[in-house]
Amino acid sequence: MPPDSAPAGADWRAALVRLGALWAVLIAVALADWRAMVAQWLNSSTYEHVVLVPAILAWLVWQRRTQLAAIKPQGWWPGLAALALAALLWVLGRFAGLAEASELGAVLMLIGGVLAVLGVRVGAGLVFPLAYMVFLVPAGDELVPALQAITAALTIALLHLTHVRAVSDGVFITTPAGLFVIAEACSGVKFLVAMLAFGALAANLCFVGWRRRAVFLLACVVVPILANGVRAWGTVYVAQSMGAAYAGGVDHIIYGWVFFAVVIAAIIGGAWRWFDRPAGAAIVDADAINASLLLARVQGRAMPLAAVLGIAVALGAAGWVMAADRLEAAMPAQIALPEVVGWHRVDVAVNPAWSPRAAGAAHRLLGAYADGAGHRVDVFYALYAAQGSGRNAGAPGEGAVPEDGDWAWQGPAPSPPQARIDRLLAAGGHQRLAQTTFHSGSLTTGGNLALRLHTMQSRLLLRAQPTAMLIISAEEAPGHPAAAAIGAFRAAIAPLDRWLDQIARNS
Repeated sequence: MPPDSAPAGADWRAALVRLGALWAVLIAVALADWRAMVAQWLNSSTYEHVVLVPAILAWLVWQRRTQLAAIKPQGWWPGLAALALAALLWVLGRFAGLAEASELGAVLMLIGGVLAVLGVRVGAGLVFPLAYMVFLVPAGDELVPALQAITAALTIALLHLTHVRAVSDGVFITTPAGLFVIAEACSGVKFLVAMLAFGALAANLCFVGWRRRAVFLLACVVVPILANGVRAWGTVYVAQSMGAAYAGGVDHIIYGWVFFAVVIAAIIGGAWRWFDRPAGAAIVDADAINASLLLARVQGRAMPLAAVLGIAVALGAAGWVMAADRLEAAMPAQIALPEVVGWHRVDVAVNPAWSPRAAGAAHRLLGAYADGAGHRVDVFYALYAAQGSGRNAGAPGEGAVPEDGDWAWQGPAPSPPQARIDRLLAAGGHQRLAQTTFHSGSLTTGGNLALRLHTMQSRLLLRAQPTAMLIISAEEAPGHPAAAAIGAFRAAIAPLDRWLDQIARNS
C-alpha cells in the first residue's frame, strides 16, 4: 500500500495512539526504575553518554519513517508474550533487589509493547533501534573488579618491560615512587561501556556484513581495555621521574573525553577502509518485508486488543510488586551481641576506623571480642526486616567495605563454607580480613547471588523473612594472623545459624 494513502495513514495513527497509551502505563509502572536510570545518566560519569541514546533512537526511527509507512501495523500475540516475559524479569529484578535486572525489564517491556501493538513486520523494520534501546540501561559496574585486575596486570607488565621496579598486590602497585592504586575510577569501565554503545551504532551504520560488524565490535572491547592499561602505566611511569602529584595532574587532564576521543579516532581510522555500506543506501527494504512469506506466517492473524492486554499484564506485575514491597518481618525492640564461651568483650578501638555499612537495617551492632590466646576480632551484625530498594545487604557499597570508608578492597581470600572473606587495606600499611555471612530462613551463605535468589523466592511467594548480616573481622598483627583469630571465633560460636538466630530473637 502506498505510504501516503489514507488507509495506511489511519492505521498508523490508531496504532501509535494505542502504543502511546501502552507505553505510558509501562513507564508509570516502572517509574522508580526509570527515575533511577535517569539519575545515573545525569550524575554518574560512567553513564553520562546514555543521555544521548534517546536522541539517537529518535534519529534512527526518523531515518526509517518513509519505509515504515509502507508497512501495515498489526497486533501480534508473540509480542505480547515478549512483554509478559519482560514484565516477569522486571518483577524478579525488583524482588531480588537487582537494579540492572529490573531496569532491563523496564526497557524490554517497551520493546515488547512495540512488537505487540505494531507487529513483527514493523519490528523487522525497527530491529536495530529496538535492540539499541538496551543501551538505555546503565549497566557495567559489575565489570569493575575484573577490569581493575586486567588494568593492574597490564600496568605491571609494561612497567617491567620499561625496566621500572614494581610489585603488585591485587590492585595495589608499589614502585620506587610510591604506592599506586588501580581504583574503580581507573578501571576503564566508563570508556568501555561508552565505546560499546558507539561501536554498535557505527557497526550498523557503516557495515553491511555481519563478520565485519563482529570484528569491529570486538575491537571496541579490546582496544579501550588495552588503551586504559597503557594510560595507567603512563601515569605510574611519569611518576618515577616527575613525582606522583605531577603524574596525577597529567592523568586527570588525559583521563577525560580526550582519551575517549583518541581511542575512537584510532578505531575508526583502523576500520575506515573496510566500511562497506554504500552512501545513500536504504536502511529498510519495506517491499522485501511486505513480500516475506516467513514474516507473514510468523505474524499470523492480527490481535486488535494487544494494547489492552499489555496494560493488564503491566498492572498485574505492578500489583505483585506492591504486595511484596509491603512485606515486613517482625523485629525485636532491641538486640545485643551475646557472650561467647572462651572470649570476653573489649572496647572497639580500630585505627583507621572500620565501620561497615548496612543501609536500611532495623538494627546494627558493632563490638569486639578477645580471647586468652591473644586473638582479637571486631564483630558487626545487622538485622533487616526485609530486603529491597534501599536495604539490600549484598548491594555494592554495603557490608565490610563502604565506598566512603578508610579501608579499600584489596582482593578475595580463601573462604570457609557459608562465608566470604575479603582482604582490606588502609593507609599506613594496615591490613585486615573481613568474613561476611548472610542468614535468612534456612539459608546461611557468603554469596550475594545466593542471598538475592533466596530473597527473590521469598518475595515471589509473598513470605516475610528477616535477613541478618554478620561480619567477623580482624587486623593483621605480629604473631597473631587475622585468619587464625577469625577461625577461632567462628569455631567458638558454632553452629553459626543458631548463634545468628539467637541474636535476632534477642534471647
